[in-house]
Amino acid sequence: MTKRTFAAALGVAALATALCAQDKQPAGPRPKSKAEYDALNKMFSATDPDSKIAAGEEVIQNFEKTDFKAIVFFTIADAYSKKKDDVKTIVYGERALEVDPKNFQAALLLAQTIAVKVRDNDLDKDERLNQAEKYSKLALDVVPSAPKMNASMTDEQWADAKKDLMADAHQYLGIIAMDRKKYDVAVAEYSEAVNGAHTPDPAAIVRLAQADNKAGKYDDAIANADKVMAMPNLAPAFKQFAQAEKVRAFQNKQAAAPAK
Repeated sequence: MTKRTFAAALGVAALATALCAQDKQPAGPRPKSKAEYDALNKMFSATDPDSKIAAGEEVIQNFEKTDFKAIVFFTIADAYSKKKDDVKTIVYGERALEVDPKNFQAALLLAQTIAVKVRDNDLDKDERLNQAEKYSKLALDVVPSAPKMNASMTDEQWADAKKDLMADAHQYLGIIAMDRKKYDVAVAEYSEAVNGAHTPDPAAIVRLAQADNKAGKYDDAIANADKVMAMPNLAPAFKQFAQAEKVRAFQNKQAAAPAK
C-alpha cells in the first residue's frame, strides 16, 4: 500500500466513524438523512473502482449539499487513479480542491499524477511541472496543522502519518526537480522524503540514488542503493532498479577518477 493509498484509507475510516457515530459528534461532516447515509456507505463499501465511482456520482447527483462533497470528489479521483485514467483523476481531484482548498489528499494525488507523467518533449512541460509543484507545496502547508483524519487514532499515530504524507510531497518535489534537471535540489527533496518519513518509501530511496548519480555523488548513490537492496520482503523491481543505480554509480565513479 502506498502512502497515498494509506491516506485515502485514513479518510474513509474517518468518514465511516462519522457515519457510525454521528450522534456523538458535536461537529464535523454528517449525513443529513438516512438516504444520504446509505448512499455514502455504499460508496465507502465499494470494493472496485467502477463501483466506487458510480456510487460517488450518485451521492453528488442526489445530495448536492452533502457535507462530504470534497471527500466524494477525492474518492472518485482516487478510483480513477486506480484505473490509470489520469485525465479524470485530475478533473475530480481539482473539484475536490475547489470545494475544500485544504484537502491535502487531493493535492497529493494531483501532484503525483502530474509529476510522474511529465516528459521532456511535452509542449506544456513547464506548466505541468508548475502545477505539480503548487499541489505539493499546498500539501506541505496544510498537513502540519491538519486535524486527525480518524478520531480513533492516537496523537502519535497521527504524527507518524503526517510524516509520511509530508514525505510524499517532498518525493514529488524531487521528481519535479529531476525533470527540471536541478539535481542538487532533487537530492535535497528526496533526502527529506527518506529521512523525514516514519516509514520510508523504497521508491524514494531508489530515486535518491538516481539523483545522487546525476549530482555526481557516487558514494551516496551506492550507499542508498545498498539500503534498498538490504530491505526484506521488497518487490524485485525495486531491487533491480537499485542494482542498476549501484552499477551506474560505480561506472561513473571510475570514469570520473583521475587517470594514473
